[in-house]
Amino acid sequence: MAILPIIEAPDPRLKVKAKPVKAVDARIRQLLADMVETMHAAPGIGLAGPQVGEPLRLLVIDVPKEGLPREGQPPNPMKIVNPEIVWASEELQPWDEGCLSLPDQFAEVVRPAEVKVRYLDENGARKELHAKGVMAVCLQHEMDHLEGVLFVDHISALRRNMILRKLQKAKKLKQPVPA
Repeated sequence: MAILPIIEAPDPRLKVKAKPVKAVDARIRQLLADMVETMHAAPGIGLAGPQVGEPLRLLVIDVPKEGLPREGQPPNPMKIVNPEIVWASEELQPWDEGCLSLPDQFAEVVRPAEVKVRYLDENGARKELHAKGVMAVCLQHEMDHLEGVLFVDHISALRRNMILRKLQKAKKLKQPVPA
């Protein structure tokens, strides 16, 4: 397994719509395993293919059980290929979201409180998951990445531009100044 570099905004690769995975083969399984390792090392609770430079419709999540502290819970990652939301509740919920591709930036996003997602697992088996709470938020957030959408695209233009300018400035400060 390997830790992959995570692409940070405002990189244009994060705005590309991901392509469906044609077959869940050894390469895809290895990529999913590397993504889990990368997500845990970051640390985060979700990571999508486009965030590691793979414009494919796949993602990994590892959401702690609600109501229990994260510490002490064993990792329980899900590997999800070609996900699609087949149902979303009319009830909405606000959630303070962050993203590994927008480090140290957070904003409240309103999303459906519950979703039902159909997908393939790492063995190519068709699965369905009914999610609510942080699991529903995480799934929707990561699936947005597959459409080239970032969580900041759900907030006001003013707030989004402030966050993106901060990230651009931080990126410039990290780059060595030419002699």
